[in-house]
Amino acid sequence: MSELNFKVDESKCIKCGLCVKDCIAMVIEQDKNNNDIPKAAAPNRCLACQHCMAICPVGAISVFDKNPDNSDKIYSQNPDMVLNLIKSRRSDRQYKHENLEADKMQKLKEMLPWIPTGCNYHKLHFSFIDDVNVMDEFRNYTNNKVINALTKAPIKLIVEKFSTYTKFFINGDDIIFRGAPHMLVVSNSVKAPCAKEDAVIAISYFEMYAQSMGIGTCWCGYGETVLKVFPELCEALEIPDGYAPQYVILFGPKAVNYQRSIQPEPVDIVSAKSGKIEKLSAGKKLKRYFWNFIR
Repeated sequence: MSELNFKVDESKCIKCGLCVKDCIAMVIEQDKNNNDIPKAAAPNRCLACQHCMAICPVGAISVFDKNPDNSDKIYSQNPDMVLNLIKSRRSDRQYKHENLEADKMQKLKEMLPWIPTGCNYHKLHFSFIDDVNVMDEFRNYTNNKVINALTKAPIKLIVEKFSTYTKFFINGDDIIFRGAPHMLVVSNSVKAPCAKEDAVIAISYFEMYAQSMGIGTCWCGYGETVLKVFPELCEALEIPDGYAPQYVILFGPKAVNYQRSIQPEPVDIVSAKSGKIEKLSAGKKLKRYFWNFIR
């Protein structure tokens, strides 16, 4: 990221103060010596969130040499359609053995810079397998390594994860990758304050966008396991030094289409009430600490 380079087009600025109020890092203040035009009083505190540029109603603010005119306009969304997308989302485990259309693959990649991260720590790394032949090579190598780790040279973590599926691996079943033609691995810096959370957010956004285009997706926890146990896979995916794979998602053209949503069981929902915060006994504190930190 370049220097903040906070600029205000004084001919447009209406001095509404929205940029000042919305700056969580308190970088911006209205300059009393310049007719209340906003200025970056503490640029070193900037989190690079660009909220000041995004919130300005007249597009008067530029930061990091970015022109507000190049930003997309924000449109209202149909909440019923969004809810339908959430309800209809499924884990797809049946795929066509073919590459996704190039334009859809490109759209998926172009979406990634907008994914939010904890503390605005935008250091995620995305490794795609976007060619089905490469995926087959990756799949075959990994499955053979797992079979070896289960039968000839046992690896504890692999045995713990996959021992139930030994005969399926030997029979050639693709337990890990489900026949998917593509895969995305999200890695994060070991210094990231929210390393795992950032990856989960990224996969969630990726999945919803993919599903909106009719692309099948499936979260792949087993994929994360084999990446950590077989480091050559990380090298093949060009995961940088100082980064760890955090989660994996499979995707590609669907082989089947679901016709309706499922009907899930109700979940527990409560609404907090006034006056319920009270001092706890030592026993209740210990019990709550146990549940809070057991994992």
